[in-house]
Amino acid sequence: MEIRRFRIGDEIALFDVFYSAIHEVASRDYTRDQVEAWAPADLDQTLWAEHLRNLRPFVAEVDGKIVGYADIQPNGYIDHFFVSGTHPRQGIGTLLMNRIHEEARLLGINELTSDVSKTAERFFELYGFHVVRRGFPIRRGVTLQNALMQKNLK
Repeated sequence: MEIRRFRIGDEIALFDVFYSAIHEVASRDYTRDQVEAWAPADLDQTLWAEHLRNLRPFVAEVDGKIVGYADIQPNGYIDHFFVSGTHPRQGIGTLLMNRIHEEARLLGINELTSDVSKTAERFFELYGFHVVRRGFPIRRGVTLQNALMQKNLK
């Protein structure tokens, strides 16, 4: 397993990870309508690619196949953190979280935050994050539930 930086050309594979993580894993905690609103098959791929290029995530590969990704922004915000639904519970999330913590130390970041799905909340708690507040974002007219989570690194 390897963790590397995002490269131009990763966008479609990262969409596949995002889509499968939500449709195969998060679907345990969200309704079909919520899943479709959050990760629609017809998501604009041009906008997706632009967003990923701005995020510059870390990418997890197993045998050359992209199986997960996560980012950390200069302010300590984790915008995306996804592991493919075909590779759950194989240590990929742990490696990505460890890499995020390492990057935070290198950048002198003292606090990590993320808007976390109900599905990912337990995982983030294992790494010392706590819920700051509950959120109810609306995607494509459908209300979802998440939690703003925070971890102090000092």
